[in-house]
Amino acid sequence: MSTWIDWANFTPVSAVMGGAMIGLAAAILIIGIGRILGMSGIIKSTIAELPSISWQLAFVIGMALTTWVYSFTIGFPEFVIDQPMWRIVLAGLLVGFGTRLGSGCTSGHGVCGISRLSTRSIAATITFMIGGIATASLFALV
Repeated sequence: MSTWIDWANFTPVSAVMGGAMIGLAAAILIIGIGRILGMSGIIKSTIAELPSISWQLAFVIGMALTTWVYSFTIGFPEFVIDQPMWRIVLAGLLVGFGTRLGSGCTSGHGVCGISRLSTRSIAATITFMIGGIATASLFALV
């Protein structure tokens, strides 16, 4: 398994466009209603407030619908998951545990927290980046 960037399939334009859309969505949310675009918090609030209709539920439904529309209009690239199921499940559990432990996720801390110069978010982002790099490096050896 190579840890190098696959330059033949690297798509910087779509990556920049995606990052710009995330930034725009985060800016609209914080300027518009004073809320932070942290997906773990939004999903947690959505589940906690069911069955009532809230902005969080509208946001989650909008994300699902946008993904569905994208898949039919543009399509998704083909990808192969070449990892055993136990690794995928373990990774999901570790991400969920880390999100709870760190009181947020990459969108909340990494995008919104750093842009607000939150020291807690900067520390959290550094921590999960180091943890992610270390974990990926260890799994590459196994």
